[in-house]
Amino acid sequence: MEPQRFSWRARLKSFVFAFAGLNYFFRREHNAWIHAAAAILVLIVSLMMRLRAMEMIAILLAIGIVWIAEMFNTAIEKIMDHLSPAYHPEVKVIKDIASAAVLVAACLAVLIGLTIFIPKFL
Repeated sequence: MEPQRFSWRARLKSFVFAFAGLNYFFRREHNAWIHAAAAILVLIVSLMMRLRAMEMIAILLAIGIVWIAEMFNTAIEKIMDHLSPAYHPEVKVIKDIASAAVLVAACLAVLIGLTIFIPKFL
C-alpha cells in the first residue's frame, strides 16, 4: 500500500474539523463555559498585575491543560455513551477516571495560580 501524498487541502480540512470540535465543545458543554469564565478572569487579573513572562506562561499552560483535560473527558464520555447507552458499572469507572483527570488539572491550575498570585497580594 502506497503512503498518501501530502495535501494542503487535507491539512486545511483537518483545521475545519478541529474548529468544529471547539465550536461543539463551547456551545454544548456547560463545563467549558465555567473553565472559560475562570480563564478570562485569571487572564484579566494577570494582565492587570503585569505578570512576568514566565509567570504568564505558567498561567497559560495551566489554563490550556485544564481545557485539554476537559475536552478529552468530553470525548471519552461521548464515546462511552455511544458504545454503551445503557448503564454499565465499567463505563461509569471509565467516565469517573476521565472526570478525575479534569479535577487534577483544575487543582494543578489553582495551585499554580496561588503560587503566582499570593506573593503579589502580600
